Amino acid sequence: MEAATEPVLYQKLKLWEPRMESGEEEEAEEEEEGEEETSEPLVIYPRRPQDSPWNKVGGLPGAWARLVAALLLLAVSCSLAVRQLQGRGSSAGSLGPGAPPASRHFHHAGEYHHGAIISSAATCSHLGQQLLVAGGNIVDAGVAAALCLVVVHPHATGLGATFWGLFYNSSSGNSTALTPGPARPLAPGLGLPTALPTLHLLHAHFGHLPWPRLLMDPAMLAQEGFVVDASLARALAAQGTKGLCPLLCHADGTPLGLGARATNPKLAAVLRKAALAPTPDLAGDALLNLLARDLGLEGPAAGPTPTLEPALQLSMPKGILFTTPAPSAGPELLALLKTTPHSREPSPSRCPLLPLTAGTPVSSILATVDSSGSVLLLTSSLNSSFGSGQLSPSTGVLLSNLVAGSATSPWACPLILHGSLDDPETDVLGLVASGTPKVARAMTHALLSHLAGTQTQTQHQHQGQQGPTERPSICGQGTLLQVAAHAEHAHVSSVPSGCCPFQGF
Repeated sequence: MEAATEPVLYQKLKLWEPRMESGEEEEAEEEEEGEEETSEPLVIYPRRPQDSPWNKVGGLPGAWARLVAALLLLAVSCSLAVRQLQGRGSSAGSLGPGAPPASRHFHHAGEYHHGAIISSAATCSHLGQQLLVAGGNIVDAGVAAALCLVVVHPHATGLGATFWGLFYNSSSGNSTALTPGPARPLAPGLGLPTALPTLHLLHAHFGHLPWPRLLMDPAMLAQEGFVVDASLARALAAQGTKGLCPLLCHADGTPLGLGARATNPKLAAVLRKAALAPTPDLAGDALLNLLARDLGLEGPAAGPTPTLEPALQLSMPKGILFTTPAPSAGPELLALLKTTPHSREPSPSRCPLLPLTAGTPVSSILATVDSSGSVLLLTSSLNSSFGSGQLSPSTGVLLSNLVAGSATSPWACPLILHGSLDDPETDVLGLVASGTPKVARAMTHALLSHLAGTQTQTQHQHQGQQGPTERPSICGQGTLLQVAAHAEHAHVSSVPSGCCPFQGF
């Protein structure tokens, strides 16, 4: 055997020199430092490497191991690449609210994990959704959307409108009614504006984001312009332009049509001042002073006095119902439900004939909900389409008209049904309607429709997760918004279906 044929390895080899025995320690230390810098192993091959049988495939078992390791590394790399591509595809597919993620968890239209909002204008629903995403709660989203509707739907609501609200707080279990206070005249036939102080009162008690943040986007929308949607275009075509120019008119005096762009810079200035005012009272006083100057008045004797009150409630077999107090239509709703026999299955078949008349109040509605069960319902009205039709040139505000029965609000009747106050995780339902002359009767029918639908669904619960209810119906040509919290999800829908845009996250 030729032992010298194997490689000989030397690591950190110290070469002997005679001078190291002469006691020159300094030079030895320098030598050691140099060795540390060149500590790479020295390999001496008596033969050329390629001549060694160990370098041939099959000559050294480690060569096969290296080959197998390389193949395994290639396989793992391919697997990771495939998984990364699949992950990108699933994340792209889950951007839409109804698209199922990779876990096959399917969402119906109008069903969201965290919160949702529905209103009569897509722009305003989007604005509310953006505030939810930004960390706001449903009160922030609802108030901002209401101020957005003030801008884009001047035929149905505005700073001159009367607002009612109903809020269920899942954290405290309390239901609170927002009231506008007594109806007062600003001038003969013209109502006192109450929108700003009413909405600010609600936000001050239950909102999360700063008040100026809620007015920023509506002010920008009024300043930079908004697109006339189908609802406003129909109202303009039916109303004409008397008193509405130049705000909602072309240069030739004809009304703006669908898709036209409108601006209201005076209203934008009012909203900006309200955002910057140190107190809401100063903002309200500034608005009233401008309105009084336009009307040639000294000013109102007293300002608006909105309130927050405990909601009216009624115990029902399916839970506790909450609604707004007088002078809204809430007490009428409770009276109708008390006369409904609860011993038998509720029937939604009795739909009152409620034809629209010239005196039917025009109102604006919106609803927000989160998955924890908090619900906010807002409804507002100028009494008639475009209210008094009198536009304040200094503020861009349309004032409401005081007609017969203006002391009451028969168009305001939001309701919230909570399954059980003892169980915070039970289902919560919110309903709010507009566009019908007898909203209490229409809401009674809608609620009975809902209760009948839930009874039908109970026998099918074992088949898997379903939506909270069958979609209720509403009588006549009105609009109904439904929101619900069910199975840790937020749900929104409308009747007629698709009439009102919704968004959530």
